[in-house]
This record gives sequence, structure tokens and C-alpha cells, in this order.
Amino acid sequence: MSELIELDELRATVLARRTPLPAITLAPRDALGFVLASPVMATESIPSFANSAMDGYAVRALDTSPEGVRLAVVGSTMAGESPGKLGAGEAIRIMTGAPMPFGADAVCIQEEATEDGAGGVEIPVAIALGRNVRFPGEDISAGSQVFAAGTELGAAHLGVLAAIGERTVVVHRQPVVGVLSTGDELVGDGAPLGEGKIRDANRPALLALVDGSGARAVDLGIVGDDSSELLAVLERATASCDAVVVSGGASNGDRDPLASVLEKLAGSSQVRSFHAAIRPAKPFVFGEIGERFTPVFGLPGNPVSALVAFELLAKPAIRRLAGHRGVARPTLRGIADAEFLRRQDGKVHYVRATAVADREGVLHVRPAQGQGAHMLLALANSNALVVLEDGAGVLAGDAVNVLLLSLDAL
Repeated sequence: MSELIELDELRATVLARRTPLPAITLAPRDALGFVLASPVMATESIPSFANSAMDGYAVRALDTSPEGVRLAVVGSTMAGESPGKLGAGEAIRIMTGAPMPFGADAVCIQEEATEDGAGGVEIPVAIALGRNVRFPGEDISAGSQVFAAGTELGAAHLGVLAAIGERTVVVHRQPVVGVLSTGDELVGDGAPLGEGKIRDANRPALLALVDGSGARAVDLGIVGDDSSELLAVLERATASCDAVVVSGGASNGDRDPLASVLEKLAGSSQVRSFHAAIRPAKPFVFGEIGERFTPVFGLPGNPVSALVAFELLAKPAIRRLAGHRGVARPTLRGIADAEFLRRQDGKVHYVRATAVADREGVLHVRPAQGQGAHMLLALANSNALVVLEDGAGVLAGDAVNVLLLSLDAL
């Protein structure tokens, strides 16, 4: 029997048995997008030696004064060279990243200094101790924790790992997620359309969403409304994948066999059909198959409903499997630049919208044209979902909650 259930409760059900997948060891260059299973500790300091932060002249701070001073230039040091030695009343020409000479404790930038053409340099101001110097361990100190477990590795993280000489990292294995479309009406791969047929838009979109969720998508193709064929495909998929996403067959129609097929695989106690208190994406089937409790997410067949259900329910579970600590997209506050009207129906509405940031960084949102659950173009042209609680909606100028789907379009 279908149940009306709030999103938070349904999400808790989906996440209840989800734990991060086992750890594997990778070279950092292969770990982009993976999540650390163990913290990274620094075995060396960054910088490992004192060096200049600017092009200029290495000096002793006590040799400079507010009235200015002339110092003898006794050499130069480039990045990658061994440090020189500095005595009283002396300066050494130095480049950014070059090691600080012995005896030097500050750098006068070249824009403030003037060489006199006779082997000296005029320093017109007092240079504070440590000015323009990068000290050992200033960025990272040996023995400190660099990254905590649960950190998703991005480009900058890989740069840090290279800087501290890490050759391996321990990360959670990325989940393998099968994606399947169901329905006799579906045609895929550009095949000709017969009478009453439609092209499968869900599977390509869901495959892309899985890949963008820190997982590896596996294309399971299209299965018609034949229960035996669906059972065989799901049996193989749940044995080889860490999760399975199915679009279509989640409703209660005469040709929506997903729940009954999953019950044959797992038993009725491990399969539930829900009516989520959200719009779109009301129907949802969830099953846990086999000894590993492999999750199967049964999404609606309408394209927008399928993608919204994936965002709100399947994606958090996939992120948990991948090792992410935070699994749900954060809700931001924005301003409605037009009215977002709705009727009261006991559900939270997720309205496709375009969001832009003004000069002060405040989000402004407008509803997309075309809010039907079958209108995929409106979702493709949207970069946000406006979250409307049950009621009459909001007027222009009101504050709204926003889920940003893309930052690039702001």
C-alpha cells in the first residue's frame, strides 16, 4: 500500500542502511572526485625553508630606518639556488621563491628600492622584521592533519598532495550505479519512432546525474513492461552494482510492475511504495535486495519527476555510499522577482526556476516557463529549484528557499 510521507522521513528511510563503501588505495592523480577514507597527515612542512614572497632585496630589518639607508649589494639569489650569506649593512638581490640568505630576516620589494649604480641600493623606508618572507611551515607544518576523512578531492587538494610528496591516498571506492528505463513505449539510441512510442530521455539524463554524483554509471538499457525480463535484469544488476536507479514503473497503474518484481527478489518486507509529499516526483519505490541490501530506487517515469526524485532521494544515498559526510544539497535564501503561486495540496512544491546573483551577491529567482512533469526543456533551462511549502505560494519581493542546481549560470 502506498503511503503519504514527508521528504525528510523518506530520505531517512533511504539512508538508514547506507554506509561508505570499503577503502581502496590510489595514486593522487587517479583520485579526483574520490572521498578520503582516512585523514592525510603531512610528513614535511610547506614551505620547507624560509623564502622570499616578492622580488626585491633581502635585508636585515635592523639595518633599515624610516629616514632611509644605503646598503651594499653583495650578490643575488634566484629560486632554486642555494642561499647566500648577509652581513651588517648589506643586501642581496632576491627573486620570489628564492631561499632567504643566512642573516637576512626581511625583504624590501623592488618597487621601493633604487640601485645607485655604484654597487649599492637605497632603501627609503624601515622594513619590518619578517616582511615579505614565507616562513617554514607557514602553510602546512609537518605532523599536522592536512585533510580530514570525508574530504572530496578536488584539483587544489591534488596540488597539496603533490606539494607534500604524497604518493598514495586511501579513499572510499566509488559506487557503481546501474541505470535502467522501463516501459513498452520507450525507444532508445535514435531508433525510428513507431506509433505511440516516445524516445527515452530519462536514462541519458540519469546516467549523467550519476556520473556527477561521485559514482560510476552503468547503462542497463531499456526494459519493457514484461515482469520476467525486468526480474532478470534487476537480479543481475543488484548482484553486480552498489545501487540501481530505475525510471518508470513506480506508480500504481496496470503496467507498473516494479514493486511486485522487487518483492520477488527481496520479499515484501524489503520493498515499499510511497507517495512522497512533494511535487513533482510523488510516486517512489524503494527496495533493498540481497545480503548487501543493495538499494533500488524506483523513480517516476515523467522526465522532470524522475530527475527531481533522483536529486532529492537517490543522490543523497549514492553520496553516502561514496563516503560523503554531507549528502543533501544546501538550501539557500533568495528573493522572488516574480510571483510563485501554487494551490494548497499537502505537498512541498519544487518549482523550476532561473537564479541570478546581483552585485551584492543576493540571489534573485524567476519561475521557468512550463512546470509540467513532462516538460524537460524547462528543467534544462533552469539552474535552481524554488522550494514552496504547502500554501498559496509567494509574491514578488518575498524571500524564498532555493536549491541551486548549477553555479556556472549565476
